[in-house]
Amino acid sequence: MASGGEDLDDWAGTSLVDLTSSELAATQASMIDNGEDFEVLDSADDGDLSGLPPLEDVPTSSAKRDDQETKVEHPTKEESEESQECLDVLGNGLLKKKVILPGQGQESRPVKGQDVTIRFKATLEDGTVVEEDPRLTFTLGDCDGIQALDLCVQLMDMGETALITSDGKYCFGPQGRSPDIPPNASLTLEVELLTAQDAPDLELLSGKEKVSLANRKRECGNFHYQRANYVLAANSYDIALKVINSNTKVDFSEEEEAELVEVKIKCLNNLAASHLKLDHFEAALRSCNQVLEQQPDNIKALFRKGKVLAQQGEYSGAIPILKAALKLEPSNKTIHTELSKLAKKHADQKSIEAEMYRKMLGNPGSSSPPAKCKDKSSWTIPWKWLFGATAVALGGVALSVIIAARN
Repeated sequence: MASGGEDLDDWAGTSLVDLTSSELAATQASMIDNGEDFEVLDSADDGDLSGLPPLEDVPTSSAKRDDQETKVEHPTKEESEESQECLDVLGNGLLKKKVILPGQGQESRPVKGQDVTIRFKATLEDGTVVEEDPRLTFTLGDCDGIQALDLCVQLMDMGETALITSDGKYCFGPQGRSPDIPPNASLTLEVELLTAQDAPDLELLSGKEKVSLANRKRECGNFHYQRANYVLAANSYDIALKVINSNTKVDFSEEEEAELVEVKIKCLNNLAASHLKLDHFEAALRSCNQVLEQQPDNIKALFRKGKVLAQQGEYSGAIPILKAALKLEPSNKTIHTELSKLAKKHADQKSIEAEMYRKMLGNPGSSSPPAKCKDKSSWTIPWKWLFGATAVALGGVALSVIIAARN
């Protein structure tokens, strides 16, 4: 179990699936200490990823059948044999699976959520072996490592040996894995499916087992985040949170409870960071708020909340939050830089709003028109009254003359 790292930004990848090697603890460091940007995803209720793009998955058998019927109406015998030997898993030619040794039949295939154990060997296109493992265990469907394995093993029969050829997109992507796997490198994986069994019941896990499992899922999220696959990263953090928040029938010690809270804080912070990368600002804000409910002085949550509000144009709300973070970490250059940018943006925003109001109100800052209007009013009203009074007086005199003449 590796728990020394504060956040995903500092993780360095090690193997195809098992992300818990001793190298992890040595390469992780706090972003606050090394001055890196705090940027790094949240869900509505720790279990809702409905706002995320869907994870790429293996097409259903009916979809494959329809696609084959559309492309080839009457395949020849040779074409049928070749199609059976080499399966285009996603239909895009980038991930193919060829059976070397048949297994026990389709009814023996593992299902998502099960823990599978495989034997595998990974080689580059030039034949260089970059990894071998006689017994590698991971949870199928959780994207615990590279997608090529996760997508193809679910299509293998028990005991089957298959040769998987994968584009770099479903392996280590543009970043590769230093020093042995170049960026965008395609891999050939020789895989044998050894066992498949149901994952352990989360309600029966001890505190240490829960912490270990949640940390492993969090580290998987770090693996995907480092490769800019923020959807898969969010998925892994969400799974880790489900482990932590699951009901339990086992009593935990205070130390175990505290460890679970710390792992939860890390997952929520990383989840907020991933949502920021995906422009899911409301989701990121919810994750930050969940952290701050338990740790009001959590600098990373404060910083990311300020970033979210700034992205939404709410500078007046973002600036006080970033100032609070800076008060906790006065020497942090990242927060200083962000505050300076926001202060300028806020000043520009206020200037634009003031100009807009002046235009809407007809330039109320000028004093000449109102003074002219006031002078006109001060002279016009008395003359009207004077004219009216004169008219009344003349009318009264005329009426008196008429009455006198009649008498």
